[in-house]
Amino acid sequence: MTLRRRPFGAALTLAAAVIANALAAGAALAQDDGRDVPRMVSLGGLCIRCDLTTRHLAGAHFMGGDFQDSLIVGSNLRGASFMGSNFSGADFSHSDLRGAMTAGALFQRSIFVGATMTGLHSLGSNFDDADLENARIDDASLEGTKFRRANGRGAHFDRSRMLGAILDEGDFNGASFRGADLTGASLAGGHFDKADFKDATLRGTRLSGADLSGARNLTRDQLGETCADHGTHLPAGLQIRLCGPPYVIVRRAP
Repeated sequence: MTLRRRPFGAALTLAAAVIANALAAGAALAQDDGRDVPRMVSLGGLCIRCDLTTRHLAGAHFMGGDFQDSLIVGSNLRGASFMGSNFSGADFSHSDLRGAMTAGALFQRSIFVGATMTGLHSLGSNFDDADLENARIDDASLEGTKFRRANGRGAHFDRSRMLGAILDEGDFNGASFRGADLTGASLAGGHFDKADFKDATLRGTRLSGADLSGARNLTRDQLGETCADHGTHLPAGLQIRLCGPPYVIVRRAP
């Protein structure tokens, strides 16, 4: 069920009513044993500042809707899809988003504190200025995803594919990137004190202006294929080659 855009007051009232009906229909499909079952719920339209706190929306489809500044705290969104929707400023704290999919969705300034996002598949989505503190985003596919100025303190990106991801000017102190693939990603101007990069792939990663002086488990081999400038700070004893725009590594021919 999808809502069409209407004047703000009528649209908001209708959106709330349709969502309530969809949630009731989804709840009717739930089994007594508490297992997640497909709800076949589709939500769209205009629903700014909606309250979807602690809702059971496993497998729900959010299609082209506007859910800015909504409360979605502690909700079950396992396997949900967010397609072309706007969730800027929404609060997903402590929600379960395992196996969720986002495509062309906006999560700017959104809050994911303590959220479980293992196996998230993100395609062309925007998490600029989002609060991801202590979120679990392990085994995720985050290729080309934007995390500019994000708060990722204590977040886990272990084994995630982050090819071409943009983490510029973010605060990732204490974050974990163990086994993550950051090929072609940009960490420019970011802060990574006590961040763990054990077995991470940093091929062609841009580190201009990044503070990695307190990062853990960085090796010469990892840094040998990265790009930096004079503003890059590394742990004691490690060096890195300098390269400028367009930030490509030039290898000498055999």
